[in-house]
Amino acid sequence: MNIRHIHPWDVAAAEAIAIQRRLASQVSHQNGIPPVVQRIAGADLSAPDKEGYVQCAVVVLDFPSLQLVEIVTARGKPSFPYVTGLLSFREAPLVLEALERLAHPPDLLLADGQGLAHPRRFGLACHLGLLTGLPTIGCAKSLLVGVHGLLPLEKGASASLHHKGEVVGAALRTRHNVRPLYVSIGHKVDLPSAMHWVLACCTRYRVPEPTRLAHVAAAGKSKTTPP
Repeated sequence: MNIRHIHPWDVAAAEAIAIQRRLASQVSHQNGIPPVVQRIAGADLSAPDKEGYVQCAVVVLDFPSLQLVEIVTARGKPSFPYVTGLLSFREAPLVLEALERLAHPPDLLLADGQGLAHPRRFGLACHLGLLTGLPTIGCAKSLLVGVHGLLPLEKGASASLHHKGEVVGAALRTRHNVRPLYVSIGHKVDLPSAMHWVLACCTRYRVPEPTRLAHVAAAGKSKTTPP
């Protein structure tokens, strides 16, 4: 996979914000997902260990079976601190390192984080999509910005997420009577398609299988190996 290296990662917060603002205009809101999707990837990172190291896992699943194809990991000590709205500068370098190791590049990437639902419209999913060229969806478990109306209790119910007069994503209920996920455009996808693919990847759990299994693998708990 060809990764674009278009800016440094070891920057101060002010420069990171400037980079986000500069790159946000390059995010594509048009659906570029292939007509036939064969592989979907999810990425997640573990919590830091006692020495401050984290592990990133990227999991590739076959679609529509959602059977495991490949797991790759990358381990390191993030150089960027936790700063609200700047998560990609802490997490993206390890995710990109893992993506470069894939033997089976995906057609679509789900990121455990925000896309457009971000103060500067450039969350982790946008950053990863722009640098990899992959259609990417932000699928977050908590709200960063925006408000939405009430959702019906059934699976598939949704409500537009509004921030500063813009629709930046959607609250999407992926199981009956469970808390919604917050879905937003990352890159090369429109919002209806993003919601469709998140639902298509949800089986028994609230979160989609690619990011759920990436979370398990990043924590070192996965007992499953690809065929």
